[in-house]
Amino acid sequence: MATRLTYKAAGVDIDLKESLIPIFRKIARSTAGAQVLNGIGGFGAMINLAGIKGVRSPVLVAGTDGVGTKLKIAFAMGRHDTVGIDCVAMCVNDIICHAARPLFFLDYIGAGGLNAEVARAVVSGIAKGCRQAAMSLVGGETAQMPGIYRPGEYDLAGFAVGMAERDRIPIPKSVRVGDVLIGLASSGLHSNGFSLVRKVLLERARLKLAAHIGELGCSLGEELLRPTRIYAAIAQSMFDSFEVKGLANITGGGIPENLPRVMPERVRATIKRGSWPVPPIFKLIEERGRIDRSEMDRTFNNGLGMIAIVAPAEADAMVRHLRARRQRAWIVGEIIRGDRGVSFV
Repeated sequence: MATRLTYKAAGVDIDLKESLIPIFRKIARSTAGAQVLNGIGGFGAMINLAGIKGVRSPVLVAGTDGVGTKLKIAFAMGRHDTVGIDCVAMCVNDIICHAARPLFFLDYIGAGGLNAEVARAVVSGIAKGCRQAAMSLVGGETAQMPGIYRPGEYDLAGFAVGMAERDRIPIPKSVRVGDVLIGLASSGLHSNGFSLVRKVLLERARLKLAAHIGELGCSLGEELLRPTRIYAAIAQSMFDSFEVKGLANITGGGIPENLPRVMPERVRATIKRGSWPVPPIFKLIEERGRIDRSEMDRTFNNGLGMIAIVAPAEADAMVRHLRARRQRAWIVGEIIRGDRGVSFV
């Protein structure tokens, strides 16, 4: 007589998933703001927008993103406590470019089979990222899909919602010839270009993740898993203190693809090479992979995680403002006449 099949035997452990909900709820509780009416556990999270004070003309700003193949490094190292920060950062750093104050976050974890310790580590990282962004983790989804993912692997995506005052949202047409570009330091690779990173460093150069790399000052794995910087607090202070004409999150596509998104037609950005220190991880990738400079430019942030556009009269004051708040920053270029795009000089 054939054995009776169960959902668990097919690879989906409902009991394990249900046992994790109280744990996730406890982790998320440390991020809950006063606006959260109902979070993890229901069919939907509820946020009381009426509880947000001081906003005259509110605009909701939403963004979604994932961690990409950086997850492969987490799998290889068996370390899952930082990629949740990356997931939050990749979403939040987009919406703050529109002067949004992050409000709440949801996550999606898809796996072939659920591992309780891994899931706990990932969600703990997400909660840490939410605390850094001063937003609430209000829910998400943990999907078990046997046959879709390799054993021990998972995918991770996030969804962030924030609120902006309508008249503070930067508009590209405010950017003028002569405006100045302020670059904010990244924490390293962030979560972009890892397919090329793995091809160069792990396959071509045959470096080991556990190997200490002198110029990095740490192991290769530690450098590659360094979390993406979350710029929410510093961006809020910039919008509070200055007229920010544009703010670009330098993610996939690098400066050439991302900076023009906050610029109007008939102006061009010039970036002065050497005006900021490029972290050694980028030099390592460039040299070991024999990668052209233009390919580095359109793949990585090369040390600049954000670029702000401000009037010349505010540029020096903004740099001082940022440095006083422990955010390294430099004047890295200006806006000139020309076709919309970026030139490096």
